[in-house]
Amino acid sequence: MRLKDKVALITGGARGIGRAIALLFAREGADIAIGDVNMEEAAKTCAEIESLGRKALPIVMDVTDYAKVEEAVNKILDKLGKVDILVNNAGITKDNLLLRMSQMEWDAVLGVNLKGSFNCLKAVSRSMIKQRQGRIINIASIIGIIGNPGQANYSASKAGIIALTKTAAKELASRNINVNAVAPGFIQTEMTAKLPEDLKEKMKQAIPLDRLGEPDDVAAACLFLASEDSSYITGQTIVVDGGMVMA
Repeated sequence: MRLKDKVALITGGARGIGRAIALLFAREGADIAIGDVNMEEAAKTCAEIESLGRKALPIVMDVTDYAKVEEAVNKILDKLGKVDILVNNAGITKDNLLLRMSQMEWDAVLGVNLKGSFNCLKAVSRSMIKQRQGRIINIASIIGIIGNPGQANYSASKAGIIALTKTAAKELASRNINVNAVAPGFIQTEMTAKLPEDLKEKMKQAIPLDRLGEPDDVAAACLFLASEDSSYITGQTIVVDGGMVMA
């Protein structure tokens, strides 16, 4: 087991990519805290984790509010004893063309995606510094690398996450804390399942591996970055997109 007796906090871990990461980490020996706004779904995922023989803690987490994040992290430390791994996965979209995008749409996406990642990173890194070890994995996106019409807020937030990753990696390296990012491409989730088939086919044509990714593809990259296999890797962004972006 590559994560035996580690404790991981996964934000937005109730569904989709976050759930896949949580279940894979649990199968590899980690106890899991699921930070989410949807406690019903978080409880279901935690029940799946417990069926694998690991501890699981669902916890309400509004990542936009630092005080609430700090309170949630303290509860995790109290219940599970430590946090070895943080996966900043919580994220939202509110798409619109630049000239039509409202202040609310901009602020909401930057608040959850970028500010939320900063809040969780700051709160968790305090305990990681004390224990002089840790892994932080920020979920970015290829949209933060290449941009996308109608997603000025989302692309800015994900590009910001990549820059945040590099700075945090430099600041925390001396404390044996590795900070990396994973940038997924088009992944089969509830959101992409709602897209018209002709649009999904067009998306596939832009992917050299000729398929949309699965949540498990992203989870596997996160497992690598959470394990000792990546002990000499920090400040990097691993792109998981089937070859769509090769820059």
